[in-house]
Amino acid sequence: MSEQIAAALHLLPTYLGWHVVLSGAALGLGLSISAPLAVLSARSAAVRWPVLAAAGLIQTVPSLALLALFYPLLLALSALTKSVVGYGFPALGFLPSLLALSLYSMLPMLRNGVTSLTSVDPAVVEAAKGVGMTDRQRLWQVEAPLAAPVAMAGVRTAAVWVIGTATLATSVGQTSLGDYIFSGLQTENWVLVLFGCAASAGLAFVVDQLLGLIETGLARRRKAPMLIGLGLLAGGFVLACAPILIAAAKPPGYVVGAKNFSEQYILADLMGDRLEAAGARVTHKSDLGSVIAFRALAANEIDAYVDYSGTLWTAVLGRKDTPPRAQLLAQMTRELKARYGVEVLGPLGFENAYALAMRRSEAERLGIVSIADLSVHAPELTLGSDLEFLSRIEWRGLQGAYGLRFRAERQFQPTFMYKAVTGGEADVISAFSSDGRIAADDLVVLTDPKGAIPPYDAVVLIAPKRAQDRRFRGALQPLIGRISVQAMRQANLTVDRDTEKRSPAEAARALAQAIGAR
Repeated sequence: MSEQIAAALHLLPTYLGWHVVLSGAALGLGLSISAPLAVLSARSAAVRWPVLAAAGLIQTVPSLALLALFYPLLLALSALTKSVVGYGFPALGFLPSLLALSLYSMLPMLRNGVTSLTSVDPAVVEAAKGVGMTDRQRLWQVEAPLAAPVAMAGVRTAAVWVIGTATLATSVGQTSLGDYIFSGLQTENWVLVLFGCAASAGLAFVVDQLLGLIETGLARRRKAPMLIGLGLLAGGFVLACAPILIAAAKPPGYVVGAKNFSEQYILADLMGDRLEAAGARVTHKSDLGSVIAFRALAANEIDAYVDYSGTLWTAVLGRKDTPPRAQLLAQMTRELKARYGVEVLGPLGFENAYALAMRRSEAERLGIVSIADLSVHAPELTLGSDLEFLSRIEWRGLQGAYGLRFRAERQFQPTFMYKAVTGGEADVISAFSSDGRIAADDLVVLTDPKGAIPPYDAVVLIAPKRAQDRRFRGALQPLIGRISVQAMRQANLTVDRDTEKRSPAEAARALAQAIGAR
C-alpha cells in the first residue's frame, strides 16, 4: 500500500499540473465567450433563446462523447491545413480537451450572466440613462457591479463541472488526474482510483472556495477578499505550471502510446524502458481507443504503440475476409505502409485474440464447446463485452457466421467484464486470449470452427516520421518475436490480480527479464 501511494505521489505534480492548466484554460476560454454572449442576450430577447438553447443542447451531449467528437474533427482540419500551408497542428490531447471543456463550461455562466443582468432594478437603469451615461458606461459602472455576485455563482458552478469533467480528457490522450482513475480501474488498483478521485475533488473544492472569496468581495464591495482570491488562484496556477515548464525545457523525446487495458500498459512500459536504456527521453499517452491510437500514430502524434493484426485488418483497413495468418500479416504490413506510411516493425511473438469465454461449470452444464454450440443456447444467455466489441466488424462477422442472438448484451470496462462473468451477471464474455484471468477464473474458451475470428498477432507499429530513426528502431527490434503468450499471460495476471499485485512498470521489468531483453 505504501509503495502504491509513493508511486501515486511521484506522478502527482505532472498529473495535477496538466489538470490545472487544462481546467483553467477551458474555464478562461468559456468565460471569454460566455460574457459577451450573456450581455448580448440580456439586451435582446431574440438572441437570448437561441444562445441559451444552444448552450443547453451542448450540455445534453455526454461529456466523454463531446471530447471524443472533437478529435476526428481536429484531425481532419489539421490534415487540411497541412495540405494547404504545409503545417498541421496537434489534434490529440490538449486541443480537443480544451475545446470540449470550454463548451461544457458555458451553460451555467450564460444562464447566471443573463439572469443577473436582466434582474437589475429597471429604476436604477433609468436613473443611469437620466444622468447621461452611454450604454458602455451603464454596463460597466452600474449593471455589471450589481450583476457580478450572481454571475460569479455561475463561474463557480462551471469551474467545479470543468475540473470534474477534465478527468475524462485522458481518453483523448491528455494527461490529467483521470490517468489515475482510468489505469486504476483497469488494473484493479483502487489506491490509484481513490487517489485520482480525491485529488480531483480536492482541487475542485479549493478552486470553488477561492472563487467564493471573490464572489463575497463582489457582493460586499470589498477589494481585499477579491485580491486575496485572485492572488491565490494565480499563484496556484503558476505553481502547477512549474513541472510542465520544466519538462518542456528538456529535449523532445519519444511518445509511446497505449490503449486502455493492462497488457497495453505493460508493453508501453517495456518499450519505454528499452528507449530510455538507449538514452532517449520517453513520455506516454495511455488509455487511447483503438481508432484514436492508430490515427494519432499515422499523424505522428505518437511514435509507437502495440496493436493487433485482426484489429488493424478489420477496423483500420476495413477488410472482412480472414486469410491465413502469414498472408494477413504480410498484406497488412504492405497496406499500412502504402496508405498511411505506418511501419510494422514486426510481431512480438504472441496473439491476443478476441475469444468468447464462459464459466467452465456453465459450459459443461449446457454442453457448449464451440461457438456453434453456443448459438443454440444464445437466446437464453447474456453476453458481456468490453466497450468496443459490439461495435466492431469482428462481432458482426461472428453474428453472420453463427447466427448469434443473445437474450441481452451488456458492455463493461474490461476489469468489470471478468467480474460479471464470474459473478453470474453475464454468461458469455468477449475475453482476450492472452489474459491470465481466463485461467485464474476457470473460464473455458469456445472454439471457432468456422474461423470467423481473424488472427490477432501483437505487432509493434512505428509512426511515419520514425521509420528511418535507427536509434528508435534499434531499441525496439530486440522485442520482436521474443514474447510468448505464456509470458504475456503471466505478466498480465500479476497486474490484474491482487494476489500477485504489481504495477505495469514492475510487470514490464519482470517480463523483460523473463524474455532476456533487459
